[in-house]
Amino acid sequence: MEKINLEAPDLHQERLQRVVSLVRASGARRVLDLGCGSGGLLQYLLRDAQFDRVVGLELSGELLAQAKMRLEDLPSVRAGRLELVCGSYTDKHPGLTGFDAAAMVETIEHVPPEALSRVERAVFAGLRPHLLVMTTPNHEYNPLYDMAPGEFRDPDHKFEWDRARFREWAQGVARRNGYRVSFSGVGEMDTHLGQPSQVARFTLVETPT
Repeated sequence: MEKINLEAPDLHQERLQRVVSLVRASGARRVLDLGCGSGGLLQYLLRDAQFDRVVGLELSGELLAQAKMRLEDLPSVRAGRLELVCGSYTDKHPGLTGFDAAAMVETIEHVPPEALSRVERAVFAGLRPHLLVMTTPNHEYNPLYDMAPGEFRDPDHKFEWDRARFREWAQGVARRNGYRVSFSGVGEMDTHLGQPSQVARFTLVETPT
């Protein structure tokens, strides 16, 4: 889900490049973009010859149509490397299980908190990508955008987590589903508030019983 917000305009591109870098470093060839929006990350992935199957999953038919128009002239799309699927990553998608890598870029914060358990079951217990890279806003950083206390970067955000809360949630998801997780950030570092974007890198290590 892509959005207009109060962040620096180049931060989103920096996020996309970081995600592609992490996915590429894993050696992945089949990549799933969960909540692909209008195709920003897909565009980067399709321009890299390492990725020979790229699938974008998006609930909004309008955004999916924008992605199709945005990408249709790329040679890699004509070669059949892209598949676009209309649907939610809170639902089961048996045909998308076991990908080498998946990405969730600035999308988890659009999910109502009461639906996060469905995301965990569908993505981590169901799809089970070998690598999943997730980014989400760091709420602690918002004052540096001159935002009021409690204000979110986008009106559609259902929550924005500070670093401790995001780590707590991600570590619980990893532990329950046989992943390990590491954390980093994207954007200009503030000594006390961290970076504007948080990054979690989930790596599959075992099959839970």
